Amino acid sequence: MLQLALSAEKILLTFNQFVSIPLIIHFLFIFFTISQMQYNVKELISLARRPSSCFDKEGKLTICRMLRDGKCIEPRERWCRLKGNLLFLMKNKNKCCEAAELVILERCCVVEFRNKADVSVVLKFQSGEPDLYLEAASRSDCESWAVALGEASSEGLRNKIEQLQRLIMEIKEERAADEVHQFIPSAQADNLAESKLTNLQRTVSEPKLEFSLACKDLVAPTRDRKLNTFVQITVVQPGEQSSTRYTSTEIVEGTRDPLFLTGVTFPPDYPIYEETKIKLTVYDVKDKSQDTVRTSILAEQKEPRTDTGRSFLGCTTFKVGDLVKSKEQPLTLSLRSTDGGKTFGTIDVSLVKMGETENGEADHITTDVQGQKCALVYECTSPENTSSKDNLPLLNAVLKNPICKLYRFPTSDNKWMCVREQMSESTLSFHIPKELISLHIKEDMRRNQDLNELGELAPHWDNMRKSVISHCDQMLTLYQNMLAELGKYTGSSFKSSCSKGEKTLEFVPINLHLQRMYVHSPRLKDALYDVITVGAPAAHFQGFKNGGLQKLLNKFEAERRNTGYQCIYYSPENTAKAKEVLSSINHLQPLISSHADLLLNSARQHLPDSLKNSLKMLSETTELFVHAFKDQLIRSALLALYTARPGCVLKKPTVPRNSAEESGDQSNQEHPSQIKRQDSIPHHSEYDEEEWDRVWANVGKSLNCIIAMVDRLLEKDNMPSITTENGNDPLPAEHVTSHLSGDWYEQLYPLTVTLKDCIGEVVTRAKQSMSFVLLQELACSLPQCLILTLRRDIVFSQALAGLVCGFIIKLHSSLRDQGFLQQLHTVGLIVQYEGLLSTYSEEIGMLEDMAVGISDLQKVMFKITEAKSDDLLPIITGRRGHYVIEIKLPGKMFELLPQEIKEGKLLHVYPVLFNVGINEQQTLAERFGDTSLQETVNQENLELLKEYYKLFTEKMPPDCLPHFQEQNDLKGLLENLHQNIQAKKRKNVEIMWLAATICRKLNGIRFTCCKSAKDRTSMSVTLEQCSILRDEHQLHKDFFIRALDCMRSRQTQGALNESDDPETGCLTDNKPTSRHFYPVALLLVSSHLLVVWLILSLALLLAKYQ
Repeated sequence: MLQLALSAEKILLTFNQFVSIPLIIHFLFIFFTISQMQYNVKELISLARRPSSCFDKEGKLTICRMLRDGKCIEPRERWCRLKGNLLFLMKNKNKCCEAAELVILERCCVVEFRNKADVSVVLKFQSGEPDLYLEAASRSDCESWAVALGEASSEGLRNKIEQLQRLIMEIKEERAADEVHQFIPSAQADNLAESKLTNLQRTVSEPKLEFSLACKDLVAPTRDRKLNTFVQITVVQPGEQSSTRYTSTEIVEGTRDPLFLTGVTFPPDYPIYEETKIKLTVYDVKDKSQDTVRTSILAEQKEPRTDTGRSFLGCTTFKVGDLVKSKEQPLTLSLRSTDGGKTFGTIDVSLVKMGETENGEADHITTDVQGQKCALVYECTSPENTSSKDNLPLLNAVLKNPICKLYRFPTSDNKWMCVREQMSESTLSFHIPKELISLHIKEDMRRNQDLNELGELAPHWDNMRKSVISHCDQMLTLYQNMLAELGKYTGSSFKSSCSKGEKTLEFVPINLHLQRMYVHSPRLKDALYDVITVGAPAAHFQGFKNGGLQKLLNKFEAERRNTGYQCIYYSPENTAKAKEVLSSINHLQPLISSHADLLLNSARQHLPDSLKNSLKMLSETTELFVHAFKDQLIRSALLALYTARPGCVLKKPTVPRNSAEESGDQSNQEHPSQIKRQDSIPHHSEYDEEEWDRVWANVGKSLNCIIAMVDRLLEKDNMPSITTENGNDPLPAEHVTSHLSGDWYEQLYPLTVTLKDCIGEVVTRAKQSMSFVLLQELACSLPQCLILTLRRDIVFSQALAGLVCGFIIKLHSSLRDQGFLQQLHTVGLIVQYEGLLSTYSEEIGMLEDMAVGISDLQKVMFKITEAKSDDLLPIITGRRGHYVIEIKLPGKMFELLPQEIKEGKLLHVYPVLFNVGINEQQTLAERFGDTSLQETVNQENLELLKEYYKLFTEKMPPDCLPHFQEQNDLKGLLENLHQNIQAKKRKNVEIMWLAATICRKLNGIRFTCCKSAKDRTSMSVTLEQCSILRDEHQLHKDFFIRALDCMRSRQTQGALNESDDPETGCLTDNKPTSRHFYPVALLLVSSHLLVVWLILSLALLLAKYQ
């Protein structure tokens, strides 16, 4: 028998659109009392047996119900059929079986899990019935069922009808606006498309077209109503029948003469011509809080609007050529109704030409500011060209897909300022990680090779080496797979926030963008303000359960000191020194060999000047090589390696090295074969410590032989002798061949061979000893050491991508500033990171990752070279802890650089991080948690900032600072920043503002970061921009809030309303950001509940971090 899962409430809602509720209740009473249900059952059974073509969707689903007591009914696989709002659940998974249950899809919501691994859909009923879980076979099948079930209810049907009604209305409006438009035959349309259209003549780097809007004498639907209006801009390309919704202005409230601060701008790559038509449609918003003005500059976005609560006022259309060629500015157009008859006011379209003189003409526009009338004059002066044609290749290599916005704001002296805001993606988001991973792979392969070349070791050490190499090979495979996956990536040029947990994109920064504001003021010099926005560098895929890098590194180092492994402990400083020695070996040995070959080549050709220069380079490089091995670490490592050879027996040392050794003498006598730590390595009685000194000294002696021989050869040729800076005394004359007749090459060849042999012997011994040191580091902490290295590489990659992007943008915008260029090679650049992370839950780990990643940037240096081809992407060289970024400039840009930079001088950066949490989680952290991490980070970076300022004042003249520095003294700003950090005030955003101001006045690079570079970042950047306009460009005080609303409108009222990602529109769940965060408002009902909540929260926190 058919079991119907129908409640009285569901049946009421199913028929409430046909009859009244009391009649339905009476009908149901009669229906069940006179037992006429059999007829309804037969009809439903007949409907369930109909062919597949009669149903909207059908397929196999696993059905499960969750009862109120938490128990779950055993899941069963059934065939399901959907017809309208009726979901038939068959008895089993056979398609031809009978229906067993019916679910009416009314007053229920469909919940689809966002986890890609989950294929379940849940039906939650408002009546309180048990939830119905529907599990599909695949993710795509699950998504299709979720869509079908969501649209099956009567509410979904009503939404479809309303959407179609709005679409019909817009089509009517568009047809009525084009009075003279006629349909073009397809052949003519093709000819028109093939004809040459008239391009707009503008600079390649600037927007093609910009204009501002203002309406006058708008007619309200009712006499007493105050209008809240906005203008929607639509583009109709020549030869096309359809239109593209392009953008919208902000909403201006309470006036019939609205003056819109948000203008319209078309980026350089947008296809717009003089024949292009632009349609302006004015709407009245009944309730601004409910209206969502949808905006987009993407030509592909043509879907129907979904906003409600607005009414059409009027529209007009004009050609771009009419605006550009019009001698009368502004262009005044009439707003007409949909039938083209009645006039509802006028709209003024003013062409904006930032960077061109307006020939003294001014447009007096009267606007209402808090009930007072003031004349605002729109005039422009000729600004400096901030971007020449020669600079474009560099920008195009780094930036792409610009999104532009145009504003005009009144100043305090009733003039207009023009503001162009631009957000661009960076191609370096993927380029830098791929370059870094390639370097990591080469470095790790070289390390594994060095470990294999350690030679024969005792069984204990040999087993340790095999284990280390095995783990290193696994990690090397992981890096290689990561690089291969990045090479296959073909998506957007940046990583969106919803992809931050993807393993294949771990090395890529989140939402890396350039936020640029170009200000053109009537009486002040034009200015450019850049902020790099990026998600906080952190290893999101690895998670933050055990904290971030700072906590993990401290814990790791403490465990290494107290480890019970049978290995030798080397401090992090000694380990870093070993890596530096190996790097010097790999760099200097090939150089010495190359210079020796050049010396022999000069001798063969008998060129005295070339011989002299070759000897000078060989001498300098060899001296660097010799000084690189003047370290006690190599001596102790050679002894430790000697004791690790097979058959080596340690004897009791005659003289203890330190107190630690003395305390361990007794245990050494009892266990003579036990390996001891570095701070108690014994002196082996049979090991000749002077052997290394002899090998090392042979290099200097061999070089002196070559110098003496060249001096004799040049002296015989009546050339001035060459002196060396080597501290070793030249060999006596009897050690040098006195026979100077014959070929120079024959005289120098055996000496250069001896030099190469001596260097080869030094390299072999030093490389083996330093590889043994690295073996101890890896063996003491497998596999934690490699995991931490991976995490640090991930965080550093994200931080470096943003730094390189910011450095190139800063270099491009300040290339003609001689003071900046002098600062660049004399002192270096300050790089200020503004962090907005809270010190609560997972964001504590993110802040720890970010702090370490930004600190590691101190070891990065830049080098600027002249580009030899069209490839201007930066090149990375070096190793972990020491990277050099080569920035390539076109020839004309390279000529503008000082000679020091042209000669390849390395340029330093000084990164500093100041963090202030500003969200609701930070409120919990400040009241019930711990903010010591934030205080420590801010205090440490304040000291770094003071050190940079001290260095700056010592090496740079005072006139190198920006012109507006005189308003606030830098020393006073630093003191104010110090006081604010010491004050420990809750959510002290003054720290952010002071740090940003100091950075700008020091010609620094600005970064703003939060978890994903979205909400908090956009709020901070827009506030900073408006504050700059107020403090530096005299923005009218009455327009500060309105200017801020305009800049934030795209984030709060625009197309982003339907997504949480301002760059990608990626849909995510509306869930709390932390599983331990509860709605505090509900807990305020009772003080007892608040106490319980506090106890539970503290218990969860303690359980998590113990």
